[in-house]
Amino acid sequence: MKLDPDLRLTLLEKVGIYSNRFSIAEPKVLLTTKEVLNMPKAMTEGRRTSAYKYYGVSYLQHNLIFINVRKIPDEKTLENTLVHELIHLRFPYLAHGKRFNKLVRQGLRGKTFLPYRKKTNPSGI
Repeated sequence: MKLDPDLRLTLLEKVGIYSNRFSIAEPKVLLTTKEVLNMPKAMTEGRRTSAYKYYGVSYLQHNLIFINVRKIPDEKTLENTLVHELIHLRFPYLAHGKRFNKLVRQGLRGKTFLPYRKKTNPSGI
């Protein structure tokens, strides 16, 4: 797909909507490989120069996602990729697999996720 100002705005609006639904802080969004390379190396470490190979990448430690708009063939794949990367931010402990894919599908259908809370010991110990 070709990134133009209208598509950029649409994507950023969707990031806001989905972030709200998933109860996560809205991430910084990179939409071109040039934007990835312009980020501080510490923020994109690990998938800096290989990011162009993927539809999307999540940089969990920095609340940052890259959506490779240029590589994505259509709007459906674009939205799926966006939700996929946001699910990584919402469920950082979850690897790809059946449960992960189910959460992506639920997110695309409009499911709202409660804020992530670490389990605490009820006895206070």
